[in-house]
Amino acid sequence: MKTQNKIDAVYIRKPQRSDQKEFLEKVASSQKSLVPWIIIDPSKIYYQAYLGRLKRNNVGFFICSKLSDAILGVININDIVQGGFQSGFLGYYAFKGFQGEGSMKAGLNLVLKEAFLKIKLHRLEANIQPGNKSSIFLVKSCGFQKEGLSPRYLKVNGRWRDHERWAIVKEN
Repeated sequence: MKTQNKIDAVYIRKPQRSDQKEFLEKVASSQKSLVPWIIIDPSKIYYQAYLGRLKRNNVGFFICSKLSDAILGVININDIVQGGFQSGFLGYYAFKGFQGEGSMKAGLNLVLKEAFLKIKLHRLEANIQPGNKSSIFLVKSCGFQKEGLSPRYLKVNGRWRDHERWAIVKEN
């Protein structure tokens, strides 16, 4: 299936308690590919804490296959601020076997529609480590613009890491 047709092969939905087993299995099998970029724990406590965070100023989406309903990846809009700011920060990752094949691009485009049309955000920002070429390619291909570099922006795996700041606004 060509990448531009992937949007027809995926849908987004909110995470549920009943997803715990599949989510944790996929996190466990994806650890090697995720660990350089994010901290994620394949434990029940982690998943329950994740669901708890989604009850506050965060919205989570699972990118799922229309064919199998399998969870392919995760996209979160974190730290949503309403009022004059109308903004949030993206966090996302694809599970092993679904990286680089177009599902995340299709899912991110669906999340952008949700963010701008339903949640009524004006701006989304993605902060990405410079070495994460796949992630940079993803946001760039969805219309994000690079705004700069934030030195020692976020602590990942025990070290403060630089991040490129990418953003998109509703008008774009």
